[in-house]
Amino acid sequence: MSSAPDRNQPESLTGLLGGRRGAIDATLPPVGFGIGWWISGHSVWGGVIAALLIGIGVAGWRLGRGHRPRSVLVGLLAVCLAAIIALRTGRASDFFLLQLVSNAASALAWTVSIAVRWPLLGVVVGVMLRQRGRWRRDPALLRAYGRGSWVWVGQYVLRLAVFIPLYLADQVLALVTARAALTWPLVAACLAGSWWVIRRSLPAGHPGLRHPLEPAPVPAAPPGKPDATG
Repeated sequence: MSSAPDRNQPESLTGLLGGRRGAIDATLPPVGFGIGWWISGHSVWGGVIAALLIGIGVAGWRLGRGHRPRSVLVGLLAVCLAAIIALRTGRASDFFLLQLVSNAASALAWTVSIAVRWPLLGVVVGVMLRQRGRWRRDPALLRAYGRGSWVWVGQYVLRLAVFIPLYLADQVLALVTARAALTWPLVAACLAGSWWVIRRSLPAGHPGLRHPLEPAPVPAAPPGKPDATG
């Protein structure tokens, strides 16, 4: 029996990257902030306390289930930074300022990655599949990752288009609702959309993400005939 990997093995970005767990975890503290802010009579402290309690609870639960401490603590740190910003300014909507900056920076980073032919979608999937840079040596795969990465740029731009007017209008509960609606549902749509773009971009017969095609070696030039005058 051949031990070669099955090139027909089903694959998808959702299966490779997941994303649901992290997106849900990131949504809970902002929702808690909005509920705490509203129940406490629009007190920033009330919202911050609720967000921190939920953030600590999520972090403890994830650590108890054996998840990597670094990713858990990064999520908790983001909640703490958002809380500090809101407390320093005294403006509840500033709890979401870090989210605005993060989405703007992500949109820029993904766009630049496409322009320099290191699309971040390929970088992330390549790391997950332990391919290092092999995927970049496959022109079809490189092109597909570049096109698929534009879907992720669109995700961040859409969030900014929704968040910025609500932030400027100081609509705290609307920001909470938008954050919940544009986290896991949007991530799921982005994963499905970018996977569809990649599949449409790869030529027929391509073995898929797990098996980048190496370029054909250039044949060596035949040795030249000896110079008759030499």
